Amino acid sequence: MPEKKKLLLRLDPAVHDAIAKWAADDLRSINAQIEFVLRRAVSEAGRLKS
Repeated sequence: MPEKKKLLLRLDPAVHDAIAKWAADDLRSINAQIEFVLRRAVSEAGRLKS
């Protein structure tokens, strides 16, 4: 598996808090939750290569 890319991400505090709560509800880290949401959005947009 290729090494994951690192990214600095600045978030509005309200967005961060909402993602943190969502991540806790789904038993994920905030980082994993952000990747989950982005992966789903990219897939739904038809931009994720298999």
